[in-house]
Amino acid sequence: MGLGGAWDAPEYGPKEIEAASAAVEAALSIGITRFDHADIYGRGKSEAVFGELLARDSGLRGRIQIQSKVGIRLGEAGGLGHYDLSGRAILDGVAGTLRRLQTDYLDLLLLHRPDPLLDPAEVGDAVGHLLEDGAIRAIGVSNMSSAQMEALQDHLPVPLAADQLELSLHHRGFADSVVLVNHEDGAGVSFPHGTLEHCRRRGIEIQAWSPLAGGRYTGRPTAEATEADRRTSALVAQLAEARGTTPEAIVLGWLMRHPAGIVPVVGSANPRRIRACAEAGPVAEAMSREEWFVLFQTARGKRVP
Repeated sequence: MGLGGAWDAPEYGPKEIEAASAAVEAALSIGITRFDHADIYGRGKSEAVFGELLARDSGLRGRIQIQSKVGIRLGEAGGLGHYDLSGRAILDGVAGTLRRLQTDYLDLLLLHRPDPLLDPAEVGDAVGHLLEDGAIRAIGVSNMSSAQMEALQDHLPVPLAADQLELSLHHRGFADSVVLVNHEDGAGVSFPHGTLEHCRRRGIEIQAWSPLAGGRYTGRPTAEATEADRRTSALVAQLAEARGTTPEAIVLGWLMRHPAGIVPVVGSANPRRIRACAEAGPVAEAMSREEWFVLFQTARGKRVP
């Protein structure tokens, strides 16, 4: 999302291309080979600058996987922003993405947000055409519940491959929805209970957007920080020092410790911050159940029931 410069800027230039190159190189240096896009990021500039990198390095496309999303209209020319997962919008959206990325196919297409006017049969037809034409190799969703995925799956020619959700130590409703079953506080949890369980049963990859919560616990100051946030930041720093690693690795490791195999989508375009995530996998493997729960309960600001 951070590639291509400011969203309101009309175009990008050499500076934005070089910044994108530095971010990609940092990712590749720590073993990241999958890149997440959306047609709206930077109003198209994020995909476009990435396409410039693919064009100038003919071997890069074969070394990586690319996924992108369609389905959000930002309200161009003063119009109303809205969601659009009509068949025509999906086909046109993928065509525009492939053109900007300067590639022939996406490894994975995600439907960006649930559309109240979505017709599952129409979506299924569009996805079938894209798969048959080789424009996409797999289909997934973003921000959808288990019920929404099931209704859509009935009309898709292939199984859903992924669901991308906001999951983090700060946005921890996925864990609260579990521990607060049969508890009065459960009514205040917005996360759709059962979604992770559904994905695990169906073999749907769970991706986490904003897994670092904008740096809330890794040194980026925020005006709305709570006492629980400050205590969590201190605990994260303490654990990082004890393990000889970075706060980013601790925060991502907490998420990846979950047995659902959550895949964090690191949103930063800052090479230093990208490299700081390198040890998240080993941290997750070494994190004890007690360490996981102390981070969870500190971030909650209170113990589990």
